[in-house]
Amino acid sequence: MKSTTRTLLAAALVVGVAAGPAALPALASAPPHAASARPADPTVPALEAAIAKLPDATATAALVRVGGAEGVWRGSSGVHDLNTNRPADPGARFRAGSVTKVFTAAVALQLAAEGRLDLDRSARSYLPELIPASYGKVTVRELLNHTHGIPAPDFPGNTVEEAYANRFRTYDPEDMVRSATSKKREFAPGTKQHYLNIGYTIAGLLIERVTGDSYEHQLARRVLKPLGLRDTYSPGADPRISGRHNHGYQTMRLDDGTTGLRDVSVWSATDGWAAGDLISTTADLERFTKALFRGRVVRGPLLREMFTLPKVTDFGSGAPAAYSAGLSMKKLGGREVWGKTGGRWGYNTAIASTRDGCRTLVYSVNSTDAKGQDMNEVAMNLWVAAYGKPDPQASGRVGDHTPAAVPSRTCRS
Repeated sequence: MKSTTRTLLAAALVVGVAAGPAALPALASAPPHAASARPADPTVPALEAAIAKLPDATATAALVRVGGAEGVWRGSSGVHDLNTNRPADPGARFRAGSVTKVFTAAVALQLAAEGRLDLDRSARSYLPELIPASYGKVTVRELLNHTHGIPAPDFPGNTVEEAYANRFRTYDPEDMVRSATSKKREFAPGTKQHYLNIGYTIAGLLIERVTGDSYEHQLARRVLKPLGLRDTYSPGADPRISGRHNHGYQTMRLDDGTTGLRDVSVWSATDGWAAGDLISTTADLERFTKALFRGRVVRGPLLREMFTLPKVTDFGSGAPAAYSAGLSMKKLGGREVWGKTGGRWGYNTAIASTRDGCRTLVYSVNSTDAKGQDMNEVAMNLWVAAYGKPDPQASGRVGDHTPAAVPSRTCRS
């Protein structure tokens, strides 16, 4: 599907009024706002402490929802923007980043359940004009669980300042695939795991090919509308966040040569597309997470794909694979926690749940280095507060890289 057509169809799905950028003044503080837990939840003090001192050098705002049988808590802290210092809006939209992959995987697995996509069939058999013979053995399943061996496409620049200079550039999915597949493969398909966006860019194109429809419309028809996710949408080439949103900031070199915070709320996400362009709210993501884990989004045997880690090792670290189709696994507090984190400039996002749905976590943290190498401290503290510390035997960090292999506990009443 041509990028111009895709953009128009995506724009038709947008609801609300878009807002522009704001000026960048000094940091100020705002008190946290929290709702009481139901039933009594002993982790509430730790959750409150995790977001209590915002804004600070690492984040300007945080929106959090914890749910399930173990307790319900909602909190927000920080500021809407650094110009007015108004309190952060708990119902605000934000960029969900790679949490988009969970939605894309869900649509692909629905199509597999309908017999329109075959997980064991090669991607090239669906897109012969786009996927070269050198990648002819890569299957749909390998795209979804990051074992395809296709490298990342080329993007201009290597620094955040260069990325900012190109923030309004529009990237075409087909061109990104051509760039990636023109390179030598990283490893034989199915033998290693390397977390990259490119597999989900191709998955979005597969969805379009087998449905004859846009990815955005299929996502809306199959997931967003049935679940009533009215504040979640694909922005297309529009660099703005439509409707209410807390501003995102990034530490970088400023025009005067100093290092400081720049408002990065307005930034095109076409480089992410089906791998990372969604805009959403914590309420919508919590509803989606609960529905997904209850089997209301992907039904029947195909749901197991989202909770099955491939038996391979990570391409870089050699640790056991941590990604399934759409989700990732981490071992916290002695139990498995499944979910997905995401990062776009100015915004870190996560959805998570125990496999039985007893404990869910959704957050948006307006990180000042959302795509940095280290996990944001506020986000890290929320994971630990909600689920407990990483198990000593687990390698990697809290986030997308920690393997796990223990069953979840029974729900506490």
